[in-house]
Amino acid sequence: MNPTEIEVLLKAHLPQHQHIEVKTPDQVHFEAVLVSDAFSGLSRIARQRKVYEVLGPYLQSGQIHALALKTLTPEEWQQETK
Repeated sequence: MNPTEIEVLLKAHLPQHQHIEVKTPDQVHFEAVLVSDAFSGLSRIARQRKVYEVLGPYLQSGQIHALALKTLTPEEWQQETK
C-alpha cells in the first residue's frame, strides 16, 4: 500500500473529515493524521477503533505493518496548528 491508497480509504469512510495526511518512510510503516468531526466526544481509543475498522484488514494481511495515528477534532487541530 502507499499513502495515497490509505488516504482514499480513510476519506471514503470518514466523510466528516477536514484533514487526512498519511506518510511513510518505507511503504509498510505509516503515520496518519486525521481531523474529523466524527471524533468529537470520543476517547482516543474509540477514535483509533474507527480508523482500525477501515484499515484492519490491511493490517491483518501485512500490507500495513505498523500504523501510528493522531486523531483530532477540528478544534484540537486548530489548537495544535497555532
